[in-house]
Amino acid sequence: MQSNLKQDLMTLENALSNMSHVSQQLAYGVGTNRLFEQLAAGQEPYERLRLTNELRSELNIITFSNPNVGLVLYYYPDKQTYQYENFRVRGSFEPDSLPVLSTYPEITYFGPHTSYNGSINQYVFSIMRKVNLPDQNVYLYIESGRNALKSLFAPQNQKDSSRRLLLLNDDGEIAFSEVPDKFPVSTMFPGENPEMTSGYSGKYFWNRETSNQGWSIVSVLPEHELKQERNRWLIQITGIFLIFLLVTVLMAWVLWKMVYRPLDKFHREIKSLIHSDATVQTEQTFIPEFDYLLYQTRSMKGKIWALYNEIEQKEKRRADLEVEKLLYQINPHFLMNTLDTVHWLALMNGQTEIDKLVLSLNKLLYYNLGKMGEVSTIGDEIEALREYLQLQQIRYDFQFDVDLDIDEQCLALPSPRFLLQPLVENALYHGVSDDGYINVSARLQGDVLVIVIQDNGEGMTPEKIASLLHDDSKESHKVGMGIGMKYVKRILRANYGDSAGLFIKSDLGKGTVVTLRLPINGREQNGGD
Repeated sequence: MQSNLKQDLMTLENALSNMSHVSQQLAYGVGTNRLFEQLAAGQEPYERLRLTNELRSELNIITFSNPNVGLVLYYYPDKQTYQYENFRVRGSFEPDSLPVLSTYPEITYFGPHTSYNGSINQYVFSIMRKVNLPDQNVYLYIESGRNALKSLFAPQNQKDSSRRLLLLNDDGEIAFSEVPDKFPVSTMFPGENPEMTSGYSGKYFWNRETSNQGWSIVSVLPEHELKQERNRWLIQITGIFLIFLLVTVLMAWVLWKMVYRPLDKFHREIKSLIHSDATVQTEQTFIPEFDYLLYQTRSMKGKIWALYNEIEQKEKRRADLEVEKLLYQINPHFLMNTLDTVHWLALMNGQTEIDKLVLSLNKLLYYNLGKMGEVSTIGDEIEALREYLQLQQIRYDFQFDVDLDIDEQCLALPSPRFLLQPLVENALYHGVSDDGYINVSARLQGDVLVIVIQDNGEGMTPEKIASLLHDDSKESHKVGMGIGMKYVKRILRANYGDSAGLFIKSDLGKGTVVTLRLPINGREQNGGD
């Protein structure tokens, strides 16, 4: 608004400057003044007519060469008449009624007023300058041209906005008003300070620019339209902000999709390196650099876990070799004692008993030494246990009862070789004598095989039980064929890991209960063979 007002002031000053320049040419020009002097001295009608036509021609040349100049005439204030006008004058010429903008010793500027030019009906500016003629009181009157200020002071019905103009003289009085009901002509402008360039008056907002001559031009705009304009700007700024926000969100989404998301996938791939059972990821980011890194990471993960599985298999084979080594380290003391028994039976009872003993011995040795194949079942263990008990009953000089209570569902279940015999041997060596009793039972409880070996022997102290369960040193107690509880614990650990359980409950003088809890799929859980 201030910029438009400055442009209006520049247009108005240019128009007044052009009129001032033309007035200087006519008021101080040698040619026109000479013609005026000759007319004043001439008496002959013909000569006066010639001089008059020459003066009019001089005026027409000057005014027509300046399109911003309109009506031009010479005014005689003493006679209140005028002469040599270049256009027809409308009505009576009364310069004293014109609104004065500013006054100087030889020139006066008039504000917008209806033109005295009979051929137009619009607002014009005008000036009046005294002509430099001795002994004559003559003034030159000049109006602005038809189109010089048409854009500023066009009829209000031709303006496309509610912006209106005021002109103030050099005293701050309103010389022209396009809003006469709010800002009447010939009243003081309500601005408190002449130095103020903008403010509010009534329900209007105004801007003011002051010319070099001291008069001012003021634009006024209804306050509600200013608020509407301000609201339009706020809506535009809000729209631009929303567009900027949308673009920002779009850019953030693009960055998330092209940078953060691939990095997150790469991060999750790195974290999955520590999980062997993690699902193999095949998704891609469709960004060549990230996809190449993901491919290399997944390839490295596969190689790491392949190497880990290889080490795990080697460790398991090593554990199996340790067990096999223990199997081949059977103390021959049992074999020697049994063969000695065979010798005495051969001497005392004849061939039948010898054959029976030798047959049982051979079956037991073949089973314990693994000659019947690597795979063993609970049924195989029970058969080997029967052969062992038969040998022991022949060997010892006391009688004991053995009860085998095995669920038929358990017979086909897989089992480590030589698992039950060391535990039964423990029962024999720990106090079973005449009227001794040993019970071996096997039952399925869900996914767990429960084997219980119970005797009515002398029992064990808690310290002895702790030693059997937790002492893995070479000097630990050895029972049976020199393998005993140490072998059972190692064979359980090698085949089932931490999934199997070995429990001992004993009371002195009452007997001992040994319980085995074996997962029926324990070999698969521990990695298989």
